[in-house]
Amino acid sequence: MDLRTTVERAERLKQLHAEHKPLVLPTVWDVWSARTVADAGFPALTIGSHPLADSRGADDHEGQTFEEVLAAVRPIIAAVDVPVSVDLEAGYGQDPADLIAGLIEIGGAGLNVEDTVHSEDGRVRSTQEHASYIAGLRAASDDAGVPVWVNGRTDLFLHAKDASSVLDEAITRLRALEQAGADSVYPVNIQDDDDLLMAVTGAVAIPVNSTAHPAKHDLERFRRLGVGRITYGPLLQFAMADAMKGTLGPWAP
Repeated sequence: MDLRTTVERAERLKQLHAEHKPLVLPTVWDVWSARTVADAGFPALTIGSHPLADSRGADDHEGQTFEEVLAAVRPIIAAVDVPVSVDLEAGYGQDPADLIAGLIEIGGAGLNVEDTVHSEDGRVRSTQEHASYIAGLRAASDDAGVPVWVNGRTDLFLHAKDASSVLDEAITRLRALEQAGADSVYPVNIQDDDDLLMAVTGAVAIPVNSTAHPAKHDLERFRRLGVGRITYGPLLQFAMADAMKGTLGPWAP
């Protein structure tokens, strides 16, 4: 994809975040699912690491190399005319500049980066370490002249036995990511907790991303709670698997 088109898509993704409260980015995993989402009228989408890995018979949590992910994602981005953001897990051990260069080369308009480093026994980056990585992504994006949308994810709630016990730490981390140049922040695993969602959406000035299940959650609820961005993670793929089993059930031996 030529650089001008990539820049236009990145600029469009930024505009969409300003226009939609929240912006829903269905999470896809192959050319077929991406085209289906775009044909359904969604103006942008995201590719999730978990559903992408499942579709390729690989493991999530960086069970693929960066090069393998780029090769798998390239035809998906090329198949649609809308901006595409890519979940790049913890960065696959790449320097931020190399991560941005690879994403831009295949036409990606945005990315998601988390603080669980799966290649290093699942350790969680410190607040400063994760913020520094996000800052590196922002700087590399600016240097390349492409306004890549950076979604900074934290897994603190995911790893905690009691999510509320890490709220203060999570807010500190989200604010650090905002200051480092993240365009949105993504505290995973609190999509069913109204109080936690309201606490984090009220703590930062940039959009807060929440996971959602397309059949079990309500869009208006997320809007009331101040969520600015919604992705599905693997839940759209799970929902479609359930629907497929239901359709095929009467035909099974």
